[in-house]
Amino acid sequence: MKLSRPWVPAVAGHASLAVGLLDIVKAVVPGLGHTRMAEWYGLLPGIVTTVARATSLVVGISLVMIAHGLRRRKVRAWRAVVVLLPVNAVMGALHLHMVTVVICLVVLAALVVARDEFYALSDPRTRWRALGNVLVLGALDLGLGYLIVSGRPAAVAGHPGVQARLEHVVLGLAGIEGPVTFTSEHVSDLVYFSLVALGTLTAVTTLYLLLRPERPVAVLTEDDERRLRDLLGRHGSRDSLGYFALRRDKSVVFSPSGKAAVAYRVVSGVMLASGDPIGDREAWPAAIRTFMAEARRHAWVPAVIGCGETAGEAWTREAGMSALEIGDEAVVEVSGFTLEGRAMRNVRQMVNRTERAGYTCRVRRAADLSDDERERVRRAADAWRGSQTERGYSMALGRFGDPSDPDCLVATAHKDGELKAVLHFVPWGPRGISLDLMRRDRAADPGLNEFLIVKTLLAAPALGVTQVSLNFAMFRSALARGERLGAGPVLRAWRAVLLFLSHWFQIESLYRFNAKFRPIWEPRFVVYPNARDLPRIGVSALQAEAFITFRLSVPRALRLPRPLRRGGAAPLPS
Repeated sequence: MKLSRPWVPAVAGHASLAVGLLDIVKAVVPGLGHTRMAEWYGLLPGIVTTVARATSLVVGISLVMIAHGLRRRKVRAWRAVVVLLPVNAVMGALHLHMVTVVICLVVLAALVVARDEFYALSDPRTRWRALGNVLVLGALDLGLGYLIVSGRPAAVAGHPGVQARLEHVVLGLAGIEGPVTFTSEHVSDLVYFSLVALGTLTAVTTLYLLLRPERPVAVLTEDDERRLRDLLGRHGSRDSLGYFALRRDKSVVFSPSGKAAVAYRVVSGVMLASGDPIGDREAWPAAIRTFMAEARRHAWVPAVIGCGETAGEAWTREAGMSALEIGDEAVVEVSGFTLEGRAMRNVRQMVNRTERAGYTCRVRRAADLSDDERERVRRAADAWRGSQTERGYSMALGRFGDPSDPDCLVATAHKDGELKAVLHFVPWGPRGISLDLMRRDRAADPGLNEFLIVKTLLAAPALGVTQVSLNFAMFRSALARGERLGAGPVLRAWRAVLLFLSHWFQIESLYRFNAKFRPIWEPRFVVYPNARDLPRIGVSALQAEAFITFRLSVPRALRLPRPLRRGGAAPLPS
């Protein structure tokens, strides 16, 4: 769909916001609405003028709430504004605010002419939004209601306190007269109907959100999972992140032929895909076009995180987007791995020291674990997670021990019969594995992560594994090039920034940890439509990975997130 006037939705959204705010101000502070024709205003019945002010307040709040939907080209937002603006014009005429009438009619005419620019479908939401609606509008009702009750101090009888005024607001939202009395009947009616209108708006919108059909934001259906597993069975060796498309909190779009698919999740208006498209490369363009069409239908910002170079070229060619390298994936070729040599001395010493401390390792397929052992490992991994939120999206499966994942690989470390650490790998085609989860007991000796990775690499040939994908190192190339002889001032400055950020995000330590195993570095990219969308895409990616969460616990919300690491792994050793 060609966007001939991309500026129209933004202008319409700002116009709706401005008109709505003006309505709210005029309703809360009626003195601003006096004009030279105010004497004619008194000829109208008091109940009419009171209802008019209350209606203007409701319309103003609605226009403010709808403004964001207009900017995102939502067709329902356009329909709502087209209905609300004539109502607002009538209220402006009753108030004798002719400027308001003219503005509303001009904006209405412009929206009708540009109606083709508003085509996006509404976003699916769950019923949790009803609770959010009550909390947000309830707080707004209390604030505006208090201003309405206190807006005419000369008309208030006596000196009611804050508690009495708040009680009046709460009762007024339910249509009941409160303890505050007014000397003017006109002001009393205005306050009463304004509070009733606010309460009605909150009740109606909450009821609508509560009763409408529930549609989860992202769910992988059984049929989708079956089709994805079939594609992975035939083409799973192409991408080490392919198996993570089977997360059940993702959605998926397929090419018309069904030979390729793109898994995604919508976060904060960003349609966020991860890894390469799944399936036959010849069908990738059709799957990408289907993905882009779905993004346009909902006016979502399309983006891809963690795709490989070949997929990045396909995305930029078919979708007209740009690509930016964000890091490298560490891939170890099992046939070339050895603990011999000077370069592996530190790892060799660490593994030997761990073995002398009494640790042993077992590497098995998930299907070979007994039910009791599987449950014991799952509980221990949850206990060692280190945060209340399960992190991961692009490089985490989000489950352990599911019967549908028998080919996953589990490496466990034990000491004196007790479980001390666990690694979980997902299949990467028939001959590879990709690290999903890495956790250990915080009280255990350091070096367990290295110990388990080495033991897994040494056991891999007997399990038919030839490639092992480890952690993803953000900005690895900048760190590596910035420390070389002859690096320019810009590269050195960028490396210094990354080292500074590593005090909180452990960017450098993650790179150093991966480098110990002498991997092949495979670049990974983020694909985006415009440079101005990058901050929004970055925030949505952090939300998807659960590094940004919205909690009521302020101290936890203020803590800086850990580095981007698969499965919310424990902190890496320094």
